[in-house]
Amino acid sequence: MTRTEIRVSGFGGQGIIFLAYVTGRAAAIHEGRHATFNQSFGPEARGSACSAQLILCDEPVDYPYIRRPSILVCMSQESYSKFRDELCPGGTLLIDEDLVHLREDENARVFGVPATRIAETIGRRIAANMVMCGFLSAVTGLVTKDAARAAIRESVPPGSETINLQAFDQGYAHGEKLAGARAQAAS
Repeated sequence: MTRTEIRVSGFGGQGIIFLAYVTGRAAAIHEGRHATFNQSFGPEARGSACSAQLILCDEPVDYPYIRRPSILVCMSQESYSKFRDELCPGGTLLIDEDLVHLREDENARVFGVPATRIAETIGRRIAANMVMCGFLSAVTGLVTKDAARAAIRESVPPGSETINLQAFDQGYAHGEKLAGARAQAAS
């Protein structure tokens, strides 16, 4: 794997920062790779734009900020509008398909998941970030399912492991299904 630059974005209160943290922890702690993580919040804690920058690499990262992400995760329309033009041409765009409406001239590889809707079906809307974490893992293959699940177990508050892992698993299953359907259509 070469250097992979990722921006995870949405609004405060969606668990955007935690999604990036778990992904980076899975890569660094459980897969022995190098990772850097930076975060940005708007002036308000909830409801304002927030994002996290994540770099995954097999070698030490010499510059910890993204230059042009190859993967962009958007969990709100505002974040899509704000960060879409940063994505490298032909990059991978993951969206919460119920919350983000794409431009007509979109030229990225787009993968959508109803992350918030899935989280609501398991009874915890806030777990949409873990649905997206599973989806990101399955679609991109950046971290293994086992590494991500271990990072979640270690990082969530005690007593919330089951709901967070269930959300992750549902996002992962949705990603596997979507990626498999695209592979089959391409052949």
